[in-house]
Amino acid sequence: MGVLTKELRERLDKLSTTNVSDALDALGIKGSTIGVKKMYEGCDKIIGEAVTMKVVAAGLTKSTTHMGVNAIEAAKEGDVIVIDNGGREDVNCWGGVLSTGAKFKGVSGVVIDGCCRDLDECVELGFPVYARSTICATARGRVMEEATNVMVSFSGVQVRPGDVVVADITGVVFIPQERLTEVIEKGEMLLKKETDMCNDIKAGMSMLEVDKKYNYENMLK
Repeated sequence: MGVLTKELRERLDKLSTTNVSDALDALGIKGSTIGVKKMYEGCDKIIGEAVTMKVVAAGLTKSTTHMGVNAIEAAKEGDVIVIDNGGREDVNCWGGVLSTGAKFKGVSGVVIDGCCRDLDECVELGFPVYARSTICATARGRVMEEATNVMVSFSGVQVRPGDVVVADITGVVFIPQERLTEVIEKGEMLLKKETDMCNDIKAGMSMLEVDKKYNYENMLK
């Protein structure tokens, strides 16, 4: 049993990655990433615990299984597969067959610090994919899986198995599992403040008045 209970998942679903990122900043936690985005229009928001996969260059040491198979096997329903390919955009590390396997295992989606391919199949499946870009070239002979469910680096963020992933139209953030409740509470507080600000603007208050009332510049302190 992981840290992401049904109640916490529902609360997190009401927050955007922007809210979560602000909460992480307010708490002094590094968790926001850059350059990884949804790969197709209509790609769903995803929330789940991380099943990590570390990718390395292919060479004389050979892999015993195809990349991604072990991560799918290790995943439970609702998890998110997190792939560390060091941000490489010259080689694929996730495709259609893996998306099919993950979808039918109940995996929420995949986030890739690198590239995917077979995007048409992912769209047809309705399987959410967040990555840096797409590419046609196969991973075979170019990269291989080094390890599954180990600590990885994703766009400069440390991610461990069981850390919580949130990805939406704005980007991808990671929440350390031991700080999950704290981050959600802070995110909810910040969301309420922003909602109140917008309501005051819609009611006729000027931006300057709102800025002063809510101390907008220092809202993360």
